[in-house]
Amino acid sequence: MFEAEAAGLEALRLADAVRVPRVLSVGSHAGTAWLALEWIQSGAASRVTDSLLGEQLARQHRSSHPAFGWSRNNTIGSTPQLNDWDGSWVAFFRDRRLKFQLSLAAQNGHGGRLQQRGGALLSCLDELFSSYRPVPSLLHGDLWGGNRIADEQGRPVIFDPAVYYGDREADLAMTLLFGGFSTGFYSAYAGAWPLDAGAAVRVDLYNLYHVLNHLNLFGGGYLGQATQMMDGLLAELGH
Repeated sequence: MFEAEAAGLEALRLADAVRVPRVLSVGSHAGTAWLALEWIQSGAASRVTDSLLGEQLARQHRSSHPAFGWSRNNTIGSTPQLNDWDGSWVAFFRDRRLKFQLSLAAQNGHGGRLQQRGGALLSCLDELFSSYRPVPSLLHGDLWGGNRIADEQGRPVIFDPAVYYGDREADLAMTLLFGGFSTGFYSAYAGAWPLDAGAAVRVDLYNLYHVLNHLNLFGGGYLGQATQMMDGLLAELGH
């Protein structure tokens, strides 16, 4: 897990966009593993911080690859995250994200309506991409408010990634999952790289992955939310 996180931080550093902590050391000894990172003293965030983060994240997303996935698997929280390469975004997100989480949910005893609605969504997922062809963008992968700070100069810093190449909308969707970032962040991002007109419809699709992961990590409190998100997406598609 730590080796994959270190590799993800290095990939983000090489993108030369948003600041990330430098990896100092990663390893294990006598049954104890460690990941040592550069210490970055936090400072006060401002509107400038948020605007910079929007601009810099758009630049990070310009780092691309011929296919979706990553060179290794990693984790989302403590859950394995599968990153085998795929030329199709719909197939990648269906099989390595939603289908995998639904399978874990079934193993954890969450069957019934969750699995029924989940299967229905998987079968028509391509309809949400009928006029949109995302390009593989370098994603943070777990971009919520707890994984960002401002440094002492007020510059944005991100950390604790779950890196892969995917649809950039997935990063932006997760920023909305736990309250959202400021309007300045979204305006700056859109000014640097405008989103597709249908992006708002796919927010729940991308956040469903994280809600299912929370269901698998923390239990049934997320069951209703996951099912409601599926119902909304299927209703949007007329199913």
